[in-house]
Order: sequence, then C-alpha cells, then structure tokens
Amino acid sequence: MLAPPLQVELPDAAATDGLGSALARAFPGATSHGVVVHLNGDLGAGKTACVRSLLRSFGIVSRIRSPTYSLVETYTAAALTIVHADLYRLRGPGELDDLGLREQFVAGRLILIEWPARAAAALPPADLIIDFEYHGAGRRARLEVGSSHGVAWRAKLLKDSRLIPYVSNLN
Repeated sequence: MLAPPLQVELPDAAATDGLGSALARAFPGATSHGVVVHLNGDLGAGKTACVRSLLRSFGIVSRIRSPTYSLVETYTAAALTIVHADLYRLRGPGELDDLGLREQFVAGRLILIEWPARAAAALPPADLIIDFEYHGAGRRARLEVGSSHGVAWRAKLLKDSRLIPYVSNLN
C-alpha cells in the first residue's frame, strides 16, 4: 500500500462540493501519461456532483453535463484537458474503443472515470480511486492512492484546511 486511504465524511451536498474543490486545489499537475481517477459508488452517491465541483474549481464556466448519455465529456482549463467519462451503460471493455477513451491517456490530461469496473481490464491503473457510499443521511468518500502521483495528491489534500474537518481518519 502506497499510503493509507483517506475517509471523508460528506454530511451534505456542500461537503461533496467541498471535496471536489479540494481535489482541484490539491491537483499536483498532469503526468506524461495523464492522471487517471476512478470514481465508484451507487447511483446518486455523489460521483458526478463531486466532478462538477472539481470542474468549476478548475474554472470551467460552460454548462457541465453529466456524461450518462454522451458517455464522454471534455473540458479545457488553462493547460489541462479534463475528460469526464461515465461507463455505466457500457456492456463490456470492448466498447471502450468506440468511445475514443484510450486516446485520452496522454500528457496534459486529467481523466475522471465513473463506473470504471465496466471496462476495468481495458483501463490504465488509477492514480486516485474514490469510492462514494451512502452513510446515514449523508455520504462518505474513501480516497485510495494507486501511484506515486496519487501519493502527492493525497499529501496536498491533507494540507487543505478546508477539507480537514471532514477527514475522519487523518494518517
């Protein structure tokens, strides 16, 4: 294990937005292969809401659509291209080629993938994995790093004073 997972309590929508904003503030920059984030969780658990907040925090002012029907949405923020994919409707990894998603794993890209298990064998390993779950009246997110780049991202998140009140297991 590269670093212990972080558990973030999300008691309301504002906390989920706060997580998205914190992820953007702590983003350590793109790598030569792009940065990959896997977002897991049941329908309505907060994946898309978190991504919307992250995109807004990167300065995206255009309409942010859920990729539920289009499957892939692309945004440009300064020198970074952000790709948001929702693989919920994929029937298997073979359909990934039809989306052109494989071509997105290049320098200067942040690739956010909802429902990555639908094409797990065809995706590169994630730098950061975020598992959302229902927890009481709110939600909880578990952030696990999958690379040294993810470790750097986690370290910067732990320095974010606006996120710390929601982290239930500071390690």
